[in-house]
Amino acid sequence: MEGEPEAYEAILHQLAALKVEHRDLDEAIARMVESPLQDELQVRRLKRRKLLLKDQIVWLERQLAPDDRA
Repeated sequence: MEGEPEAYEAILHQLAALKVEHRDLDEAIARMVESPLQDELQVRRLKRRKLLLKDQIVWLERQLAPDDRA
């Protein structure tokens, strides 16, 4: 991403925000699973959202360091 410092900074900012949300979801899921009154549907939704966030994080990280073999 040479010559595009604004784009690079924007990706770093978005990446940081996604990582925070991913960590927060992980903590929320852990609390919900420990609860005897857990909502299984809500837990599944949160886990699905967490996986989506992980995919987005990986995609953004690849934008920052593209594979030279491609």
